[in-house]
Amino acid sequence: MDAELRELYQELIIDHARHPRNFALLADHTHSQEGYNPLCGDKLMLYLRVQDEVIQDISFIGEGCAISMASASLMTEQLKGKPTTEALALFVPMHQLMTTGGVTEAEQQALGKLTVLGGVSEFPARVKCATLAWHTLKGALSGTADRVTTE
Repeated sequence: MDAELRELYQELIIDHARHPRNFALLADHTHSQEGYNPLCGDKLMLYLRVQDEVIQDISFIGEGCAISMASASLMTEQLKGKPTTEALALFVPMHQLMTTGGVTEAEQQALGKLTVLGGVSEFPARVKCATLAWHTLKGALSGTADRVTTE
């Protein structure tokens, strides 16, 4: 990745970390899940309103490092209005992107703006921060009763 593109990606991540989108308690949620990253201390509560297997609305509250907050913010933007099956299908390529940095061109297309998080793969200590929102989403949609952790 060239330096100019990397800088643009970093600016987008910083913007989402400082001004997270969909950062609120969703009062009329149908699904919720708590997520925790004990390694870094990141905590979030994810809320979804699902109707007819479509994510009508999604939000989160919590605290954590810039990567954790940016990942949750970007995820909520990407998943609003998507079928739950499509949201869950993004988990594997998203996890692969953040752990190895490599995904197919079709997966890149499906991930859209989320590909900005690919640089996380260069910092293994930050992978759990970046994947926390995604593990929490998976738990919320599968009905996991316990708090989800990245351990």
